[in-house]
Amino acid sequence: MRAQRVWKVNGAASIGQLQSRLDDLNKRLSQLENQSPENWKLEELRSSALSLSREIDDIRCAEATAALSELLRK
Repeated sequence: MRAQRVWKVNGAASIGQLQSRLDDLNKRLSQLENQSPENWKLEELRSSALSLSREIDDIRCAEATAALSELLRK
């Protein structure tokens, strides 16, 4: 069985901060791709962007699960 992360964060603030970091990474990626597509830094930035995307998705899923659980309890 795969382990799942448990998030204890303020979702809205955290998602906003992560989304801002992701936007910054995507802008930087675009700049580097235009300058030199073979740049070794691109893979590192892509990896970071994917990681942030997963974090955002995990938080959103955890929030949705909590909201659904609350509805089902009523």
